[in-house]
Amino acid sequence: MTERWLDDYVPGTVHELGTVSASEAEIIDFAMRFDPQPMHVDPEFAARGPFGGIIASGWHTCSLMMRPYALHYLSPVSSLSAPAIDELRFLRPTRPGEPLRVRVTVEHARRSTSKPDRGVVRSRVELLDRDGAQVMTLCVVNLIACRPAGAREPAGAGRAAGNAGTA
Repeated sequence: MTERWLDDYVPGTVHELGTVSASEAEIIDFAMRFDPQPMHVDPEFAARGPFGGIIASGWHTCSLMMRPYALHYLSPVSSLSAPAIDELRFLRPTRPGEPLRVRVTVEHARRSTSKPDRGVVRSRVELLDRDGAQVMTLCVVNLIACRPAGAREPAGAGRAAGNAGTA
């Protein structure tokens, strides 16, 4: 992961973070632990239901997104916290084995007026199916540290060069 500081989060920049998926066994295991509704844990019930089979819990889908977001979008040197997730939408079901592409767009970045060593970045996150349809969307608000005096600026910093590869 490249070091990324507040000024490296340029509004309008799109970051492709790779793909994620979950097997049927992973979907059932997650749901048994955290969201034990029949459409997530019972294949026979799910087959008769409106989705025609097992689907992942929305919380599982959100969790799948988090690893590439943390590893390929946030930077361990500057990420301070995420005080808000807004506009979380589960638009389509996540099915076993379905590859979902993680795309993040920087919507807004500004320095804090009360704590000038950091700022606020608002990012729109999308999980897209193989046809490009949105499966899940959300906006994340992150607190990001400013580049310390003397820290090197990475090559291409501040430019729309956000592809991170496959998670």
